[in-house]
Amino acid sequence: MTFRLPAALAAALAILGASAVAQAADSPAQAAARKALTDLVPQAKIDAIEPAPMPGFQQAIVGSQLVYVSDDGKYIMQGKLFDTASQKDLTSSRLAIDVKTKLDAVPAARRIVFAPAGKPQYKITVFTDIDCGYCRKLHSQIAEYNKRGIEVDYLFFPRSGVGTESWDKAVSVWCAKDRKATFTAAKGGQTPPVLKCDNPIAEDFALGAQVGVDGTPAIFMADGVKIGGYLDPDQMLARLKAGAGLTAR
Repeated sequence: MTFRLPAALAAALAILGASAVAQAADSPAQAAARKALTDLVPQAKIDAIEPAPMPGFQQAIVGSQLVYVSDDGKYIMQGKLFDTASQKDLTSSRLAIDVKTKLDAVPAARRIVFAPAGKPQYKITVFTDIDCGYCRKLHSQIAEYNKRGIEVDYLFFPRSGVGTESWDKAVSVWCAKDRKATFTAAKGGQTPPVLKCDNPIAEDFALGAQVGVDGTPAIFMADGVKIGGYLDPDQMLARLKAGAGLTAR
């Protein structure tokens, strides 16, 4: 009988394309884990392999997924790993570090930023779709988020994909002379004038896939923790004040 990975895991492993090349610094356990993953999904791109918090396993970051592979490469596990003493979600904590690195690499010039008048107390990165209902609701309250000291940095994630109306609207917004005003008008239901220019929409969309965006708005705190979807301004402030909260509850 041929072993097959669950479809969701196989898709996650394959999402970024070309296979990773084994690293010279791999320990024997890391090399075994890398081989096990690439034998199962040859096109998988492995971002990192390192010792897992539990003995006898390595952990591998593949796109937006973290999987655990035994040091001999015989076993692969997918799921949440919790520290029972601290009640901390170790899987989400490690993924948040990777997400933060990827989001921090996005320059300010590639974002549409709505910031408070003074120094922001908090910053969130929001992957947005021009036509998404809750995305529009969030932006309709942008002044209230800003009043609470929250900077909102937008990246585009047109859920319908390349060549669709939502994608073209995102391009038109980006190419507008006044991006913020055109963005706000589009969020209010106005169709932006059709414009074409060099734009980062495809890069944003690919990044969203890499960090696990599965719907919009997808909201991330500055430390890389995914909040999830829409929260009103007061709920958002409370969530940001609470911090990561990556526990087993």
